[in-house]
Formats: sequence, structure tokens, C-alpha cells
Amino acid sequence: MKEKQKLSGRNVDEESLQDAKKPRWISFAIWAILYILFTLWMGNLWLLLGLIVLVDIFLTRWIPWGGWKKAKNKRVRNFLEWVDDILFALVAVYLINLFVFQNYQIPSPSLEKTLMVGDYLLVSKLSYGPRVPNTPLSFPLVQNTIPILNCKSYINWPEWGYKRVKGLGHVERNDIVVFNFPAGDTIALYQQNPDYYMLVKDYGRETILSHRDKFGPVIYRPVDKRENYVKRCVGMPGDSLAIKDNQLYINGMAAKNPENMQLNYYIETDGSVLTEEQFRQLGVSVADRRMLSSDRKQHNLLLYIGFEPDQTGLFHPIYLLPLTQKALERVKKIPTVKKIQVDNDTWSPTYPINYATGWTRDNYGPVWIPKKGATIRLNELNLALYERCIRNYEHNTLEVATDGKVKINGQPAETYTFIYDYYFMMGDNRHNSADSRSWGFVPEDHLVGKPIVIWLSIDKDRFLLNGGIRWKRMFHFVSGD
Repeated sequence: MKEKQKLSGRNVDEESLQDAKKPRWISFAIWAILYILFTLWMGNLWLLLGLIVLVDIFLTRWIPWGGWKKAKNKRVRNFLEWVDDILFALVAVYLINLFVFQNYQIPSPSLEKTLMVGDYLLVSKLSYGPRVPNTPLSFPLVQNTIPILNCKSYINWPEWGYKRVKGLGHVERNDIVVFNFPAGDTIALYQQNPDYYMLVKDYGRETILSHRDKFGPVIYRPVDKRENYVKRCVGMPGDSLAIKDNQLYINGMAAKNPENMQLNYYIETDGSVLTEEQFRQLGVSVADRRMLSSDRKQHNLLLYIGFEPDQTGLFHPIYLLPLTQKALERVKKIPTVKKIQVDNDTWSPTYPINYATGWTRDNYGPVWIPKKGATIRLNELNLALYERCIRNYEHNTLEVATDGKVKINGQPAETYTFIYDYYFMMGDNRHNSADSRSWGFVPEDHLVGKPIVIWLSIDKDRFLLNGGIRWKRMFHFVSGD
């Protein structure tokens, strides 16, 4: 009888053990299916080796993954539980940032009033397809430098090449796009604005390298660790683009200007100053309110562009303000305004920086935007325009002899065929935007994602409880129209 009872008890224990394993098998099946789908999406079958880890976590348990839970010391157990939660959260955030969406803040006014300084965005990585990271070993939630510690947030090895997995769509004309700064591959650490290539033009490479106290060390950054920029895509691969008197032309046709496009205007009054209320009605932030007439260093400029002082040799109040078309119409109705003149930006440098095209930011091009698979002839102008594409972005060696003959990867070349698509990006705040007119084309491997929604917007010119939060912009969907 006792033997039967023992046998019966043993059967009960085995059945209980099998019942306990059922949830583990179900959990394993769910996670395995998700992981296999992720592997297929990544297009890398080597990732299937990760199934071994899932088998051990849910089934075999050869490695004591949760061994810390058996610690007898309660404080140690609580501490390890806290560490476990943090590690899980970091891994989850890292994967979400890489493959789904990421949070960004607008720091500069290049897209005002479409996107405003103080806007916080959710940027979809799925819209154009997330990139496999060039630097997979990096600290989450920071771009290239860990705050306070002021050190690199990533490890250079391993550094993977460009691969983008399938997304929901492709870049379309007039999309607002987040991308890595193309000219940010090489930087002088202490002076990152203007970019390194502009510094070389102004000071010379030897000066930058020999004055580390002023410029800092010169370092290289992988594509995914270059600074993030956000602009409007106005030029697509294969387009011919030109700007004439601030009007954009694509393939010879005038493009529709964004509704909130801004230009800088000189505004002269009859002696009265513009009020705070008037500035707010015009949508001009405190940082953008420039009264040139109050600065004697600007008087020669005012004379040069056609403003005249009064009999005492002083100027009436003259402002330089960025205005949308609607704001410009409002300025025209202000009784104290006597003269309005659009800014003629002839002194800002344009791309390519080492070639005399005669272009300005207001009158630029025409320029052809490289397209994957398209072939160009290598002449003097094309080398100036596309050298960075050939050398920096598509990683070829390029040599130009004194007689003008070209070698690419050591072989004589008269033509070149592009392996990437390229895009031309501009800010809606046309006179206050460092964009493709300054540093050239954006290659496809630099595309990060598409802003979807503004989840928070803070006006830095106001107190938080007195208009500091722009409630009307919260949960506002970002449109390219």
C-alpha cells in the first residue's frame, strides 16, 4: 500500500512539473516567433543563433539568469532587482530608439514657423526604414557625447557598413526629414560651427591641427553618430534644382513655397520702435529681433544697402526680421513703417566652398542632384560638386593630376556612377538656415526618420505658466504640406 501511495505521489509530482513547464513553452513560442520575424526583417540569418539564448532562458535554464532572486540578503536582492529593471529598460529603450521612433528637440529656427524652437518631436524610424547601426555598442538616449562626463557615447569597434531594412515608405518631396549632418564626418571638437570644411577654407588645415587649444582635437565620427539635423526635402534624386531671387525651381518649374516660409526683411520706421505686442503678432521671437540702427558697426551696411540717415547723421529704427508672407502683410499695415526691403544674402558661403560658381543662397544653381545608378562625366565643375559624394560618402579614393586627369581607386576615370541616392535639404526659414546650399547633398545612408507628432512645445520667451507652453501645438501632426 505504501509503495502504491509513493508511486501515486510521484505521478502527481511529475504531472505538476509538466503543468509548470507549459507556460514556459508558451512564452518561449511567443518570443521565438517574434524573434524569427525580427530576424527576417533584418535580413540576417546569423541572428537566428539568438534562439539558443531563448531556449536557455525559457526551457533548459543551464545559465542561472534569475539566480540573483535566490539571494538570502534582502537588501542585495532588492538592489539586484533594481539593476535588473534598469538594464531591461535600457535595452528596451535602445531597441525602440534604433528601430521604431526617437525623441528629438528643435534647437534652432531653421524651420520656423513650421517647426519652432522648443518643439519636442517623435520621429518615426519606420517611415523610411530603420538603419542597422554603424556603431552597435553605444549608450542609449545620447547622440555622440555623454553629458557631464563629456566623453564618447559609443565604441568605434565594431563599425558596420550601411544597411537599411524595409520601412513603410520612401522620402517624398517636401517631407520634413531628420538626418545626420553630412559635413559632420570630421570635426574640430572645440569649434563645430562652422563645420570643419569651412574652417579649413578660412584658416587652413595646418593651422587647425597645430592650434589644438583653440580648435581642439580633430576627430572622425561614424554616420550614425553625426549631429542630427532636420530640414525640408526640396530636391529629389535626379532633379535639376535652381534658386532665382529666393524662388525655388525644380526641373525648370517654380516649386510651391511652404506656407510658413520666411525671408529676412529690413524694416524702417518713422522713428517709433516696434512694441512687444507687435513682435508677438508678427511671430518674431526675442532672439530674432535685431535692430541694426542701434549698432554703429552696422551703419556702413545700412548705407550700402540704401538706407539714409537723418540730418543729425542718425538712422531711424531699422530692424532685420524673419517674416512669413502673412507677417509681411501685417508689417505693411503698421502705420509707423515707412520702408520694407528684402535681405539680399550675397555674402554667405555656398556649396561647393572651394569653387567659384558665382552663386549665392538667394540665386543658386542650377545643380543636378545625384541619383543611384546615374553616370556623370568628370569635369572641373562636376568634380567640385560631387567630390564629397565620391570620396567621403561612397568611400573611394580620388586623385586629380595637374593635367586634370582623374583616378578613382587608382584607375583612370572619365566618368563616375553613383551608388547612393542623394537629397537636397532646405529650411523654411530661408535666410536663417544652414542647409544644402551651404554644405551640399544628403546621401541616403544619412537619413534617420520622419517627424510624426509634436508632443510638447515650450516658448522660451515666456514663463512656463504664462504662455510658456504652446498648448495649440501639442499633439500636432507634422505635415510636409
